[in-house]
Amino acid sequence: MSENCPVKVGETVPDFELETFEPGTLTFGRVSLDEMMKKGKWTVLVFYPADYSFVCPTELADLAALQEEIAAAGAEIISVSTDTKFVHLAWQREERLLKDVKYRMASDPSGRVCRIFGVYDSKSGLALRGTFIVSPEGILSASEVNYYNAGRNAAELLRKIRANVYLAEHSEEACPANWQPGGKTLSPGTTLVGRVGDSLKGQ
Repeated sequence: MSENCPVKVGETVPDFELETFEPGTLTFGRVSLDEMMKKGKWTVLVFYPADYSFVCPTELADLAALQEEIAAAGAEIISVSTDTKFVHLAWQREERLLKDVKYRMASDPSGRVCRIFGVYDSKSGLALRGTFIVSPEGILSASEVNYYNAGRNAAELLRKIRANVYLAEHSEEACPANWQPGGKTLSPGTTLVGRVGDSLKGQ
């Protein structure tokens, strides 16, 4: 796996380990994909360019507002930047927008894990805004990469997590655009060809 050949959706993610700052307990720790898989958790990796920046705290605060719902869906958020765990601690302590962050803040100063997912910018040494959903089996199920100046939407991330969790249990179905739990799904087959609108009528 290299910067020029990152893991793709549908492929197995290689194991990795990162040092973390744990805002919930104000301690330092470590997290690995293997650990998450053993816990049966969906892993949500949220890469961002840098601590003490501008768009980043708004994104992490947006995630914090939904961290309980994401956890209830069976997933765990891990934010990742190339800053050290000590910088994470200081930033979370000083930036008012991050006061409710309880998820792990991981440190990837070498950019190794950033490269696995193809978000490492070698010119700046920073990570692009990449969001990745990894199944409990270690398969990359969804990815999104934005440039530095475009923030993401945690509500849409939660929707995608819920859809992937549902589809893992109902692999014969498919979720249409804007699907939410309890909404109609699609059952691909010959009878549905050209009649998708009819199947979703009344939704």
